[in-house]
Order: sequence, then C-alpha cells, then structure tokens
Amino acid sequence: MHLLIPAAGMGRRMGSNRNKLLLTLRSHPLISWTLRAAEASPSITWIGIISQTTDWQDLEGILSQEKLTKAVELIPGGSTRQESVYNGLQALPQEAQQVLIHDGARCLATPDLLDRCAAAIRHCPGLIAAIPVKDTIKVVDENGIIKSTPDRRQLWAAQTPQGFDVKLLKRCHAEGVRQGWQVTDDAALFEKCGLEVRIVEGEETNLKVTTPGDLALAEFILKARIGES
Repeated sequence: MHLLIPAAGMGRRMGSNRNKLLLTLRSHPLISWTLRAAEASPSITWIGIISQTTDWQDLEGILSQEKLTKAVELIPGGSTRQESVYNGLQALPQEAQQVLIHDGARCLATPDLLDRCAAAIRHCPGLIAAIPVKDTIKVVDENGIIKSTPDRRQLWAAQTPQGFDVKLLKRCHAEGVRQGWQVTDDAALFEKCGLEVRIVEGEETNLKVTTPGDLALAEFILKARIGES
C-alpha cells in the first residue's frame, strides 16, 4: 500500500515559526512518530512525504536517523493541503492502485489503524477513519443563535488515514481544479463528485496536534502507551 503524508504546513497555531512536524515529542520530531507507525505497518510499502523544499534538509536528517526499510520520497508541497495532495498523487509510482493519505500532525495513529484502512480500501472506492461524536452538536447562525440540533447518532468526527482508488482521486482532484473547489480533505472532493466514501472506525488517541495543549496531551498518551508496552 502507498502512503502519502501531507507535511507542508506551518505551526502558527502552535506558536511556532517553523513546520510543526519538526517540533519534538518525547525527544523525537512529530513526523518521526508517524514514520515509525508506517514502518511498523506490514501493509505500507512506499511512503511519500509532501513538504516545502525548505524543510527537506531537516527531513533528510530525520530519515537518516530513523533508518526506515521502506522506500521514502520527498515531494514538493503546495500552498494548501489540497494542492499538496494533488502534487503527491502525481508523484505516486505508476503501479499504485490505492493510496492512503495521512496527516503528519496525527502522529499517534497506530500501525493497526493503517493496516485496517489498507485492507478496507481494497474493497471500496474511498474511505476515512472516523470516530463517533460523543458531544451534542449545535448548529448556530452568525448571531450565535442555535438553529438546530443534529442527531449525534449520525455524526462522526473525521480523522486520517483517508484511502482512495488512485485513478478516481486523481479525477476528483482534476475536477476540483477545473471548478475551483476549495476543500479541507480529499473525502470532500469524492463527495462533490458523487462518489461513495465509507467509514472505518478510527482511534480516540488519533488526535491532530495543532496547539500546545494538543502537544501536551500527545505527550501523555505516548507516555502511557510506552509504559504499557
């Protein structure tokens, strides 16, 4: 299975002036934890890291330290996540039929989650890892007035990995460029093109590290996980 890791963003909400994936978590860069999960996943055979070229020297140093046994390619990122994934799709090996796309900021995803998504994408056109919403959600207008309360039994919080048939996702990205669509994940492009996306149960600990508070929580989760092992 081919894995693309969008890693081209900055750490503004983290209060950092550099790529947040280069910040450390338990003495290792955030991206290292994602790479270790990919290395430990029997399903993953190829890894593409999509990042700004200014980060390549740092990433090459990290890759040298991690000593991965799987092929890794650095791919130039775009100005948005959507552009970055588009670039990543063009850089996939010609034989790639399915792809998993996993945000580098979700550095606590386990090899088991990667494997489950890799197995499921062989039997459907598109999927996302997601978890059921526990809180009651309110739809609010621009004046702060509640307009409705959706049934939370139908609400899921999207995570990554997201998995897709490569040909279909390339087609959706091309249509997005043609129509000027701006989306926050690849599943939204699939939805706009009328294609089916299924849910694979995600992991409660698969949080996205965006703020200093998230980093502290990730530290706690990793400490507990390493202690248990």
